[in-house]
Amino acid sequence: MSMNAPNPAPTPAQSARALLKELQANFPVFKQALPLSIGIDKQLLSRLPGTDRKVLRIALGIHTNSLRYLKSLEKAKERFNLDGSPEGEVSETHRNHAAETLRERFKREAEQRRAQREAERAEEVKKQSMEKLNQLAQKFSRGR
Repeated sequence: MSMNAPNPAPTPAQSARALLKELQANFPVFKQALPLSIGIDKQLLSRLPGTDRKVLRIALGIHTNSLRYLKSLEKAKERFNLDGSPEGEVSETHRNHAAETLRERFKREAEQRRAQREAERAEEVKKQSMEKLNQLAQKFSRGR
């Protein structure tokens, strides 16, 4: 007799990722990472009744903080509805915010790569030092 544990309920973040995949499959503005119109959440809630607002908010956050979306927003002039029609313009403030967010992200990633390389170099130096110490220890222990 096998005792199958029930699958735990997905976390809001897992549910949000699943919802985002659904949005990308059903709405080209998400798939193409076009700048979304202000209030897109209300459009989505009216089209997808029963959608958990918290999960939707997380899904929208994941999408609007993605590299593709920020790059799109940085250069865009217009925002778009779910059906792909233009709905308002992207303000200079929003374009600048997207550009600054991208700069900060790239800077942070470069710093992380640099720190990783330095840690790898330090580990290699440590390894070489240990090998030299072992060689010296073997050399001097032979003579006794």
